[in-house]
Amino acid sequence: MRYKSQSVAYWYFAVAMVLFGLQLVFGLLAATKYLGPDPLLYILPFDVTKMIHTNLLIVWVLTGFMGATYWLIPEESRAELYSVKLAYIQLVLWTLMGVATVIGYLFRYGTGNKLLEQPLPSKLVIVVCMLIFLYNIGMTIKKSGRFTTTEGVLVLGLVSTAVLYFPALLEYENYTISIFYRWWTIHLWVEGVWMMIMGSFLAYLLIRLSGADREVMEKWLYVIVGLVFLAGIVGTAHHYYWVGVPYYWLPIGGFFSALEPLAIVGMAMYAYGAMRRSGMSHPNVLALHWTLGSAIFTLFGAGLLGLATTWPSVNKWTHGTLVTAMHAHAAFYGAYAMIVMAMITYALPSLTHRRKDQSDAIGYWAFWLQLGGMFGMTLSFATAGIAQVYLERIMGMGYLDAQLKIQVHFIMLISSATLFTGGVGLFIYDFFRRRPRFEITDADPVHDPLITQEHSV
Repeated sequence: MRYKSQSVAYWYFAVAMVLFGLQLVFGLLAATKYLGPDPLLYILPFDVTKMIHTNLLIVWVLTGFMGATYWLIPEESRAELYSVKLAYIQLVLWTLMGVATVIGYLFRYGTGNKLLEQPLPSKLVIVVCMLIFLYNIGMTIKKSGRFTTTEGVLVLGLVSTAVLYFPALLEYENYTISIFYRWWTIHLWVEGVWMMIMGSFLAYLLIRLSGADREVMEKWLYVIVGLVFLAGIVGTAHHYYWVGVPYYWLPIGGFFSALEPLAIVGMAMYAYGAMRRSGMSHPNVLALHWTLGSAIFTLFGAGLLGLATTWPSVNKWTHGTLVTAMHAHAAFYGAYAMIVMAMITYALPSLTHRRKDQSDAIGYWAFWLQLGGMFGMTLSFATAGIAQVYLERIMGMGYLDAQLKIQVHFIMLISSATLFTGGVGLFIYDFFRRRPRFEITDADPVHDPLITQEHSV
Protein backbone atom coordinates (compact mmCIF):
# COMPACT_ATOMS: atom_id res chain seq x y z
CA MET A 1 0.00 0.00 0.00
CA ARG A 2 1.80 3.08 -1.26
CA TYR A 3 -0.93 5.58 -0.31
CA LYS A 4 -2.65 5.75 3.06
CA SER A 5 -6.04 6.56 1.54
CA GLN A 6 -6.05 3.17 -0.21
CA SER A 7 -7.01 1.67 3.15
CA VAL A 8 -10.60 2.81 2.56
CA ALA A 9 -10.84 -0.07 0.09
CA TYR A 10 -10.74 -2.55 2.98
CA TRP A 11 -14.10 -1.44 4.32
CA TYR A 12 -15.73 -1.64 0.91
CA PHE A 13 -14.35 -5.14 0.52
CA ALA A 14 -15.59 -6.04 4.01
CA VAL A 15 -19.15 -4.91 3.22
CA ALA A 16 -18.98 -6.76 -0.11
CA MET A 17 -17.99 -9.99 1.67
CA VAL A 18 -20.88 -9.73 4.14
CA LEU A 19 -23.34 -9.14 1.30
CA PHE A 20 -21.81 -12.03 -0.66
CA GLY A 21 -22.44 -14.34 2.28
CA LEU A 22 -26.05 -13.16 2.59
CA GLN A 23 -26.59 -13.64 -1.12
CA LEU A 24 -25.61 -17.29 -0.81
CA VAL A 25 -27.95 -17.80 2.14
CA PHE A 26 -30.93 -16.59 0.11
CA GLY A 27 -29.73 -18.50 -2.95
CA LEU A 28 -29.61 -21.80 -1.06
CA LEU A 29 -33.00 -21.03 0.44
CA ALA A 30 -34.46 -20.41 -3.02
CA ALA A 31 -32.96 -23.65 -4.38
CA THR A 32 -34.39 -25.79 -1.57
CA LYS A 33 -37.88 -24.49 -2.37
CA TYR A 34 -37.77 -26.50 -5.61
CA LEU A 35 -37.73 -29.69 -3.54
CA GLY A 36 -40.70 -28.78 -1.31
CA PRO A 37 -42.63 -28.72 0.89
CA ASP A 38 -41.80 -25.15 1.89
CA PRO A 39 -42.34 -24.34 5.59
CA LEU A 40 -41.51 -20.66 4.90
CA LEU A 41 -44.03 -20.30 2.06
CA TYR A 42 -46.00 -17.51 3.72
CA ILE A 43 -42.97 -15.81 5.33
CA LEU A 44 -40.31 -15.97 2.62
CA PRO A 45 -41.93 -17.16 -0.62
CA PHE A 46 -39.80 -17.98 -3.64
CA ASP A 47 -40.31 -14.64 -5.39
CA VAL A 48 -38.99 -12.74 -2.36
CA THR A 49 -35.98 -14.99 -1.75
CA LYS A 50 -35.00 -14.90 -5.42
CA MET A 51 -35.43 -11.11 -5.56
CA ILE A 52 -33.17 -10.64 -2.52
CA HIS A 53 -30.67 -13.16 -3.93
CA THR A 54 -30.31 -11.37 -7.28
CA ASN A 55 -30.33 -7.86 -5.81
CA LEU A 56 -27.63 -8.74 -3.27
CA LEU A 57 -25.53 -10.05 -6.16
CA ILE A 58 -25.67 -6.73 -7.99
CA VAL A 59 -25.06 -4.70 -4.82
CA TRP A 60 -22.10 -6.71 -3.52
CA VAL A 61 -20.40 -6.73 -6.93
CA LEU A 62 -20.85 -2.96 -7.25
CA THR A 63 -19.49 -2.56 -3.71
CA GLY A 64 -16.47 -4.63 -4.73
CA PHE A 65 -16.02 -2.48 -7.84
CA MET A 66 -16.01 0.63 -5.66
CA GLY A 67 -13.44 -0.81 -3.26
CA ALA A 68 -11.22 -2.02 -6.08
CA THR A 69 -11.44 1.42 -7.73
CA TYR A 70 -10.45 3.17 -4.51
CA TRP A 71 -7.44 0.84 -4.39
CA LEU A 72 -6.49 1.20 -8.06
CA ILE A 73 -6.93 4.93 -8.71
CA PRO A 74 -4.30 6.17 -6.19
CA GLU A 75 -1.72 3.74 -7.60
CA GLU A 76 -2.43 4.62 -11.22
CA SER A 77 -2.61 8.36 -10.48
CA ARG A 78 0.26 8.23 -7.96
CA ALA A 79 -1.68 10.42 -5.54
CA GLU A 80 -3.83 10.14 -2.43
CA LEU A 81 -7.61 10.04 -2.84
CA TYR A 82 -9.19 13.47 -3.11
CA SER A 83 -11.38 12.87 -0.04
CA VAL A 84 -11.32 9.84 2.26
CA LYS A 85 -14.20 11.39 4.22
CA LEU A 86 -16.40 11.42 1.12
CA ALA A 87 -15.53 7.76 0.48
CA TYR A 88 -16.70 6.80 3.98
CA ILE A 89 -19.88 8.89 3.68
CA GLN A 90 -20.60 7.13 0.41
CA LEU A 91 -20.05 3.71 2.01
CA VAL A 92 -22.38 4.46 4.93
CA LEU A 93 -25.15 5.72 2.62
CA TRP A 94 -24.68 2.75 0.30
CA THR A 95 -24.82 0.21 3.13
CA LEU A 96 -27.86 1.78 4.79
CA MET A 97 -29.61 1.86 1.43
CA GLY A 98 -28.90 -1.84 0.90
CA VAL A 99 -30.11 -2.88 4.34
CA ALA A 100 -33.27 -0.76 4.12
CA THR A 101 -34.06 -2.08 0.63
CA VAL A 102 -33.74 -5.73 1.67
CA ILE A 103 -35.95 -5.13 4.72
CA GLY A 104 -38.45 -3.46 2.41
CA TYR A 105 -38.48 -6.52 0.16
CA LEU A 106 -39.43 -8.67 3.16
CA PHE A 107 -42.56 -6.52 3.48
CA ARG A 108 -43.21 -6.56 -0.31
CA TYR A 109 -42.03 -2.96 -0.76
CA GLY A 110 -40.58 -2.78 -4.27
CA THR A 111 -41.40 -1.91 -7.86
CA GLY A 112 -41.69 -5.46 -9.21
CA ASN A 113 -39.47 -4.64 -12.20
CA LYS A 114 -37.16 -7.66 -12.38
CA LEU A 115 -33.60 -6.92 -11.18
CA LEU A 116 -34.59 -3.27 -10.66
CA GLU A 117 -37.09 -3.82 -7.86
CA GLN A 118 -35.58 -1.10 -5.68
CA PRO A 119 -38.18 1.47 -4.57
CA LEU A 120 -37.67 5.04 -5.74
CA PRO A 121 -36.10 6.31 -2.45
CA SER A 122 -33.44 3.59 -2.68
CA LYS A 123 -32.79 4.41 -6.33
CA LEU A 124 -32.27 8.08 -5.47
CA VAL A 125 -29.74 7.13 -2.78
CA ILE A 126 -27.95 4.95 -5.37
CA VAL A 127 -27.74 7.97 -7.67
CA VAL A 128 -26.32 10.13 -4.86
CA CYS A 129 -23.73 7.47 -3.97
CA MET A 130 -22.63 7.12 -7.59
CA LEU A 131 -22.27 10.89 -7.96
CA ILE A 132 -20.13 11.06 -4.79
CA PHE A 133 -18.05 8.15 -6.07
CA LEU A 134 -17.44 9.60 -9.52
CA TYR A 135 -16.70 13.06 -8.12
CA ASN A 136 -14.15 11.62 -5.70
CA ILE A 137 -12.21 9.58 -8.25
CA GLY A 138 -12.53 12.33 -10.88
CA MET A 139 -11.02 14.93 -8.54
CA THR A 140 -8.27 12.47 -7.57
CA ILE A 141 -7.25 12.07 -11.19
CA LYS A 142 -7.52 15.81 -11.85
CA LYS A 143 -5.41 16.64 -8.80
CA SER A 144 -2.71 14.14 -9.78
CA GLY A 145 -2.37 15.32 -13.38
CA ARG A 146 -2.03 11.70 -14.57
CA PHE A 147 -4.55 9.75 -16.60
CA THR A 148 -3.51 6.29 -17.80
CA THR A 149 -5.40 4.16 -20.28
CA THR A 150 -6.30 1.70 -17.52
CA GLU A 151 -7.87 4.53 -15.55
CA GLY A 152 -9.58 5.88 -18.65
CA VAL A 153 -11.32 2.61 -19.47
CA LEU A 154 -12.26 2.11 -15.81
CA VAL A 155 -13.72 5.60 -15.49
CA LEU A 156 -15.57 5.24 -18.80
CA GLY A 157 -17.12 2.03 -17.51
CA LEU A 158 -18.08 3.56 -14.16
CA VAL A 159 -19.54 6.73 -15.66
CA SER A 160 -21.50 4.65 -18.16
CA THR A 161 -22.79 2.49 -15.30
CA ALA A 162 -24.15 5.60 -13.58
CA VAL A 163 -25.67 7.06 -16.75
CA LEU A 164 -27.33 3.78 -17.71
CA TYR A 165 -29.04 3.57 -14.33
CA PHE A 166 -31.28 6.52 -15.20
CA PRO A 167 -33.77 4.42 -17.27
CA ALA A 168 -34.34 2.45 -14.06
CA LEU A 169 -35.73 5.60 -12.41
CA LEU A 170 -38.66 5.67 -14.83
CA GLU A 171 -41.84 3.64 -14.61
CA TYR A 172 -44.06 2.60 -17.50
CA GLU A 173 -47.62 1.30 -17.41
CA ASN A 174 -47.09 -0.77 -20.57
CA TYR A 175 -45.22 -3.97 -19.65
CA THR A 176 -43.52 -4.35 -23.05
CA ILE A 177 -42.14 -0.82 -22.87
CA SER A 178 -41.02 -1.43 -19.29
CA ILE A 179 -39.09 -4.56 -20.35
CA PHE A 180 -37.68 -2.77 -23.40
CA TYR A 181 -36.05 -0.03 -21.30
CA ARG A 182 -35.13 -2.31 -18.39
CA TRP A 183 -32.50 -3.95 -20.57
CA TRP A 184 -30.93 -0.55 -21.24
CA THR A 185 -29.77 -0.80 -17.66
CA ILE A 186 -29.33 -4.52 -16.99
CA HIS A 187 -27.93 -5.74 -20.32
CA LEU A 188 -25.77 -2.69 -20.96
CA TRP A 189 -24.37 -3.11 -17.47
CA VAL A 190 -23.53 -6.80 -17.38
CA GLU A 191 -22.81 -7.39 -21.09
CA GLY A 192 -21.53 -3.93 -21.89
CA VAL A 193 -19.89 -1.35 -19.65
CA TRP A 194 -19.10 -3.74 -16.79
CA MET A 195 -16.88 -5.60 -19.24
CA MET A 196 -14.82 -2.40 -19.47
CA ILE A 197 -14.53 -2.33 -15.68
CA MET A 198 -13.56 -5.99 -15.62
CA GLY A 199 -11.05 -5.43 -18.43
CA SER A 200 -9.37 -2.52 -16.64
CA PHE A 201 -9.04 -4.54 -13.40
CA LEU A 202 -7.66 -7.45 -15.42
CA ALA A 203 -5.10 -5.21 -17.13
CA TYR A 204 -4.05 -3.67 -13.79
CA LEU A 205 -3.57 -7.09 -12.19
CA LEU A 206 -1.67 -8.53 -15.14
CA ILE A 207 0.69 -5.55 -15.20
CA ARG A 208 1.31 -5.82 -11.45
CA LEU A 209 1.42 -9.61 -11.14
CA SER A 210 3.24 -10.60 -14.31
CA GLY A 211 5.28 -7.49 -15.05
CA ALA A 212 3.70 -7.49 -18.50
CA ASP A 213 4.31 -4.53 -20.76
CA ARG A 214 1.84 -1.77 -19.94
CA GLU A 215 1.62 -0.51 -23.51
CA VAL A 216 0.70 -3.95 -24.84
CA MET A 217 -1.89 -4.51 -22.12
CA GLU A 218 -3.52 -1.16 -22.68
CA LYS A 219 -3.72 -1.68 -26.44
CA TRP A 220 -5.83 -4.76 -25.69
CA LEU A 221 -8.10 -2.55 -23.62
CA TYR A 222 -8.83 -0.44 -26.71
CA VAL A 223 -9.82 -3.63 -28.55
CA ILE A 224 -12.15 -4.63 -25.72
CA VAL A 225 -13.77 -1.20 -25.61
CA GLY A 226 -14.31 -1.30 -29.37
CA LEU A 227 -15.90 -4.75 -29.25
CA VAL A 228 -18.13 -3.76 -26.32
CA PHE A 229 -19.44 -0.76 -28.22
CA LEU A 230 -19.82 -2.71 -31.46
CA ALA A 231 -21.46 -5.89 -30.16
CA GLY A 232 -22.52 -5.29 -26.58
CA ILE A 233 -24.75 -2.29 -27.22
CA VAL A 234 -26.57 -3.57 -30.29
CA GLY A 235 -26.55 -7.07 -28.79
CA THR A 236 -29.20 -5.81 -26.36
CA ALA A 237 -31.60 -6.93 -29.09
CA HIS A 238 -31.37 -10.57 -27.97
CA HIS A 239 -33.54 -9.59 -24.99
CA TYR A 240 -36.20 -8.29 -27.37
CA TYR A 241 -36.97 -11.54 -29.18
CA TRP A 242 -40.23 -12.40 -27.43
CA VAL A 243 -41.40 -9.22 -25.67
CA GLY A 244 -43.74 -7.84 -28.31
CA VAL A 245 -41.39 -5.73 -30.46
CA PRO A 246 -41.06 -5.92 -34.30
CA TYR A 247 -39.60 -9.02 -35.97
CA TYR A 248 -36.48 -7.26 -37.27
CA TRP A 249 -34.95 -7.41 -33.77
CA LEU A 250 -34.40 -11.17 -34.19
CA PRO A 251 -31.68 -11.09 -36.91
CA ILE A 252 -30.11 -7.98 -35.33
CA GLY A 253 -29.97 -9.63 -31.93
CA GLY A 254 -28.70 -12.92 -33.31
CA PHE A 255 -25.87 -11.40 -35.36
CA PHE A 256 -24.51 -8.92 -32.83
CA SER A 257 -24.94 -11.29 -29.90
CA ALA A 258 -22.74 -13.74 -31.79
CA LEU A 259 -20.03 -11.05 -31.86
CA GLU A 260 -20.19 -10.39 -28.10
CA PRO A 261 -17.91 -13.32 -27.14
CA LEU A 262 -15.10 -11.78 -29.22
CA ALA A 263 -14.36 -9.27 -26.45
CA ILE A 264 -14.28 -12.13 -23.94
CA VAL A 265 -11.98 -14.19 -26.17
CA GLY A 266 -9.72 -11.14 -26.39
CA MET A 267 -9.56 -10.88 -22.59
CA ALA A 268 -8.67 -14.56 -22.20
CA MET A 269 -6.04 -14.34 -24.93
CA TYR A 270 -4.28 -11.34 -23.49
CA ALA A 271 -4.38 -12.81 -19.96
CA TYR A 272 -2.86 -16.07 -21.18
CA GLY A 273 -0.34 -14.27 -23.36
CA ALA A 274 0.83 -12.06 -20.50
CA MET A 275 1.39 -15.02 -18.20
CA ARG A 276 3.13 -17.04 -20.90
CA ARG A 277 5.58 -14.25 -21.67
CA SER A 278 6.24 -13.18 -18.08
CA GLY A 279 5.69 -16.35 -16.06
CA MET A 280 4.30 -16.48 -12.54
CA SER A 281 7.14 -14.81 -10.67
CA HIS A 282 5.00 -12.72 -8.34
CA PRO A 283 4.84 -14.21 -4.82
CA ASN A 284 1.06 -13.68 -4.64
CA VAL A 285 0.28 -16.77 -6.69
CA LEU A 286 -3.25 -16.95 -5.33
CA ALA A 287 -4.07 -13.57 -6.88
CA LEU A 288 -2.76 -14.96 -10.16
CA HIS A 289 -5.12 -17.91 -9.77
CA TRP A 290 -8.11 -15.60 -9.36
CA THR A 291 -7.00 -13.35 -12.23
CA LEU A 292 -6.48 -16.12 -14.78
CA GLY A 293 -9.50 -17.98 -13.40
CA SER A 294 -11.67 -14.95 -14.06
CA ALA A 295 -10.53 -14.66 -17.67
CA ILE A 296 -10.96 -18.38 -18.40
CA PHE A 297 -14.27 -18.88 -16.57
CA THR A 298 -15.66 -15.77 -18.27
CA LEU A 299 -14.79 -17.33 -21.61
CA PHE A 300 -16.69 -20.46 -20.56
CA GLY A 301 -19.72 -18.91 -18.83
CA ALA A 302 -20.26 -15.66 -20.70
CA GLY A 303 -18.68 -16.61 -24.02
CA LEU A 304 -19.41 -20.27 -24.77
CA LEU A 305 -22.65 -20.70 -22.80
CA GLY A 306 -23.89 -17.25 -23.82
CA LEU A 307 -23.31 -18.02 -27.49
CA ALA A 308 -25.05 -21.38 -27.11
CA THR A 309 -28.28 -19.77 -25.86
CA THR A 310 -28.46 -16.50 -27.76
CA TRP A 311 -29.44 -17.62 -31.31
CA PRO A 312 -33.14 -16.91 -31.95
CA SER A 313 -33.75 -20.45 -33.24
CA VAL A 314 -32.39 -21.83 -29.95
CA ASN A 315 -33.62 -19.11 -27.63
CA LYS A 316 -37.23 -19.61 -28.67
CA TRP A 317 -37.07 -22.97 -26.83
CA THR A 318 -34.80 -22.06 -23.91
CA HIS A 319 -35.91 -18.57 -22.84
CA GLY A 320 -37.53 -18.46 -19.42
CA THR A 321 -36.08 -21.85 -18.44
CA LEU A 322 -33.24 -23.02 -16.22
CA VAL A 323 -30.93 -22.90 -19.26
CA THR A 324 -30.84 -19.15 -18.71
CA ALA A 325 -29.88 -19.70 -15.06
CA MET A 326 -27.02 -21.93 -16.25
CA HIS A 327 -25.55 -19.13 -18.37
CA ALA A 328 -26.24 -16.38 -15.83
CA HIS A 329 -24.57 -18.08 -12.87
CA ALA A 330 -21.41 -19.06 -14.74
CA ALA A 331 -21.08 -15.73 -16.56
CA PHE A 332 -21.64 -13.48 -13.55
CA TYR A 333 -19.33 -15.51 -11.35
CA GLY A 334 -16.48 -15.64 -13.85
CA ALA A 335 -16.63 -12.07 -15.11
CA TYR A 336 -17.43 -10.13 -11.94
CA ALA A 337 -17.28 -12.16 -8.74
CA MET A 338 -13.89 -13.66 -9.58
CA ILE A 339 -12.32 -10.38 -10.70
CA VAL A 340 -13.46 -8.71 -7.46
CA MET A 341 -11.94 -11.56 -5.45
CA ALA A 342 -8.77 -11.24 -7.54
CA MET A 343 -8.49 -7.55 -6.59
CA ILE A 344 -9.19 -8.38 -2.94
CA THR A 345 -6.58 -11.16 -2.90
CA TYR A 346 -4.00 -8.87 -4.48
CA ALA A 347 -4.65 -5.97 -2.08
CA LEU A 348 -5.19 -7.92 1.14
CA PRO A 349 -1.52 -8.44 2.11
CA SER A 350 -1.15 -4.65 2.21
CA LEU A 351 -4.48 -4.05 3.95
CA THR A 352 -4.14 -6.47 6.87
CA HIS A 353 -1.55 -7.28 9.56
CA ARG A 354 0.83 -10.26 9.37
CA ARG A 355 -0.40 -11.43 5.98
CA LYS A 356 2.21 -12.49 3.44
CA ASP A 357 1.91 -12.46 -0.33
CA GLN A 358 2.38 -16.23 -0.27
CA SER A 359 -1.09 -17.47 0.65
CA ASP A 360 -1.63 -20.50 2.84
CA ALA A 361 -3.83 -23.53 2.18
CA ILE A 362 -7.08 -21.78 3.18
CA GLY A 363 -6.91 -19.43 0.21
CA TYR A 364 -6.35 -22.26 -2.27
CA TRP A 365 -9.11 -24.39 -0.75
CA ALA A 366 -11.44 -21.39 -1.11
CA PHE A 367 -10.49 -21.02 -4.77
CA TRP A 368 -10.87 -24.65 -5.80
CA LEU A 369 -14.03 -25.31 -3.77
CA GLN A 370 -15.68 -22.31 -5.36
CA LEU A 371 -14.56 -23.29 -8.84
CA GLY A 372 -15.70 -26.90 -8.45
CA GLY A 373 -18.97 -25.88 -6.83
CA MET A 374 -19.82 -23.34 -9.54
CA PHE A 375 -18.99 -25.82 -12.28
CA GLY A 376 -21.30 -28.36 -10.61
CA MET A 377 -24.05 -25.77 -10.31
CA THR A 378 -23.67 -24.88 -13.99
CA LEU A 379 -24.01 -28.54 -14.99
CA SER A 380 -27.02 -28.95 -12.69
CA PHE A 381 -28.81 -25.98 -14.23
CA ALA A 382 -27.89 -27.22 -17.71
CA THR A 383 -29.27 -30.74 -17.26
CA ALA A 384 -32.37 -29.46 -15.46
CA GLY A 385 -32.92 -26.80 -18.12
CA ILE A 386 -32.58 -29.20 -21.06
CA ALA A 387 -35.04 -31.59 -19.42
CA GLN A 388 -37.39 -28.69 -18.72
CA VAL A 389 -37.28 -27.54 -22.35
CA TYR A 390 -38.09 -31.04 -23.58
CA LEU A 391 -40.92 -31.68 -21.10
CA GLU A 392 -42.57 -28.24 -21.28
CA ARG A 393 -41.84 -26.90 -24.75
CA ILE A 394 -41.81 -30.12 -26.78
CA MET A 395 -43.97 -32.59 -24.83
CA GLY A 396 -46.38 -29.87 -23.65
CA MET A 397 -46.24 -30.90 -19.99
CA GLY A 398 -47.43 -28.34 -17.43
CA TYR A 399 -44.89 -26.31 -15.47
CA LEU A 400 -45.53 -27.91 -12.06
CA ASP A 401 -45.62 -31.43 -13.49
CA ALA A 402 -42.29 -30.79 -15.22
CA GLN A 403 -40.77 -29.47 -11.99
CA LEU A 404 -41.57 -32.75 -10.26
CA LYS A 405 -39.76 -34.64 -13.02
CA ILE A 406 -36.56 -32.58 -12.73
CA GLN A 407 -36.33 -32.43 -8.94
CA VAL A 408 -33.42 -34.87 -8.95
CA HIS A 409 -31.29 -32.23 -10.65
CA PHE A 410 -31.90 -29.86 -7.75
CA ILE A 411 -30.38 -32.38 -5.37
CA MET A 412 -27.19 -32.09 -7.43
CA LEU A 413 -27.63 -28.31 -7.57
CA ILE A 414 -27.91 -27.98 -3.79
CA SER A 415 -24.95 -30.33 -3.28
CA SER A 416 -22.81 -28.27 -5.64
CA ALA A 417 -24.05 -25.02 -4.10
CA THR A 418 -23.09 -26.34 -0.64
CA LEU A 419 -19.58 -27.04 -1.95
CA PHE A 420 -19.46 -23.54 -3.44
CA THR A 421 -20.72 -22.01 -0.20
CA GLY A 422 -17.95 -23.78 1.69
CA GLY A 423 -15.40 -22.14 -0.61
CA VAL A 424 -16.98 -18.72 -0.16
CA GLY A 425 -17.09 -19.26 3.60
CA LEU A 426 -13.36 -20.00 3.61
CA PHE A 427 -12.68 -16.91 1.51
CA ILE A 428 -14.70 -14.71 3.89
CA TYR A 429 -12.98 -16.29 6.91
CA ASP A 430 -9.58 -15.71 5.32
CA PHE A 431 -10.53 -12.09 4.68
CA PHE A 432 -11.58 -11.31 8.25
CA ARG A 433 -9.14 -13.44 10.25
CA ARG A 434 -6.50 -10.71 10.36
CA ARG A 435 -7.15 -7.16 11.50
CA PRO A 436 -6.84 -4.27 9.03
CA ARG A 437 -3.94 -1.86 9.00
CA PHE A 438 -3.78 1.70 7.76
CA GLU A 439 -0.08 2.54 7.54
CA ILE A 440 1.82 2.74 4.27
CA THR A 441 3.71 -0.45 3.39
CA ASP A 442 6.53 -1.29 1.01
CA ALA A 443 5.87 -1.14 -2.71
CA ASP A 444 4.87 -4.14 -4.75
CA PRO A 445 7.91 -6.47 -4.99
CA VAL A 446 7.40 -6.94 -8.73
CA HIS A 447 8.75 -4.20 -10.98
CA ASP A 448 5.97 -1.67 -11.53
CA PRO A 449 6.01 -0.26 -15.06
CA LEU A 450 4.16 2.82 -13.90
CA ILE A 451 7.17 4.01 -11.95
CA THR A 452 9.56 3.97 -14.90
CA GLN A 453 7.30 4.40 -17.87
CA GLU A 454 5.45 7.64 -18.36
CA HIS A 455 2.74 6.18 -20.53
CA SER A 456 -0.42 8.21 -20.21
CA VAL A 457 -3.25 9.50 -22.33
